[in-house]
Amino acid sequence: MLRSLRGTRLATAFASLVLLSGTVAACGTDAGSPAAAPSAAGSDAAAPQSGAFPVTIENKFGSTTIASEPKRIVTVGLTDQDAVLALGKVPVGTTDWLGGYKGAIGPWATGKLGTAAVPTMLTDTGTGPQVEKIAALAPDLILALYSGLTKEQYETLSKLAPVVAQPKEYNDYGIPWQAQTEIIGKALGKEAEGRKLVEDVTATFTAAQKEHPEFAGAGALVATPYEGFFVYGSQDSRSRTLTSLGFTLPADLDTVIGDKFGASISKERSDLLDQKAIVWTVPDTAKDPAKLHEDKLYKDLNVAKQSREVFIGESTDYGKAFSFVTVLSLPYVIERLVPQLAAAVDGDVATKVEEPTS
Repeated sequence: MLRSLRGTRLATAFASLVLLSGTVAACGTDAGSPAAAPSAAGSDAAAPQSGAFPVTIENKFGSTTIASEPKRIVTVGLTDQDAVLALGKVPVGTTDWLGGYKGAIGPWATGKLGTAAVPTMLTDTGTGPQVEKIAALAPDLILALYSGLTKEQYETLSKLAPVVAQPKEYNDYGIPWQAQTEIIGKALGKEAEGRKLVEDVTATFTAAQKEHPEFAGAGALVATPYEGFFVYGSQDSRSRTLTSLGFTLPADLDTVIGDKFGASISKERSDLLDQKAIVWTVPDTAKDPAKLHEDKLYKDLNVAKQSREVFIGESTDYGKAFSFVTVLSLPYVIERLVPQLAAAVDGDVATKVEEPTS
């Protein structure tokens, strides 16, 4: 579902958890018996860089100092686990978002587990992070970069372990995957390795741009048929995937949706949809395109009449990876998305945009 529904869950009804903080802190001190979490099997870079600690990282609510190499990492940020895995560590706890994956580890990332145990999966039921369950995992680092953590939640979790919350320069759930990877690299004492991971994925984007110069400067948009037409803005990770391939977003997109990751647009602004290419995330790729084309406003737009559309099933592995947007999911997405976009913008109405088979 939309991040608007998910994001608001994290910001409400947290007062009761704050009242429990004293009990929670006690749980944390009693939970020192679990063994340290193993590094990902087969990793050649499990050890942090020499002299990496202590390290201080700024966040939306202040700064956090990590005194020594973390051994038991819990990810509250909904996609933070991928960067941890890419850096050769396995979290002891993760937070579920998309559903359907053990330990909240998608198929694009399971290879990084090696022989390590699958993380304990936490859930958010509308009251924010599960503080008592996090405490029981005895964390020595809590990552909440791709999150909507509130100050109260941050302060409560900080009684358990150092918390690296979302940076202040981005909207909640707005941190780019590059910053996410590099900050987590710094927190794990692997800053140089984090930068290298970013460089490698960036090179994949660059290669796709060179192979498809027709993407450069072409207008594009990501949308979903929720409450009419829901469009994603420039601070949304899905939109950034398109711009990283060379596409440009509508100039007034953020003005229309406001200071949000996305919003439903009025019928008067359906012109925003009429781009060189539009990527639709839909529940059912077999039925939803036809439903969209029944809408008079949409079907009369050139983007629809000329078949410049890409449809991605949001419940598929591909659809979930497209929304996840991490250092591990992006190569998986680029491999599938680029051929679809190339077919959409080739100028031939007869070209069918094929859905990936796997």
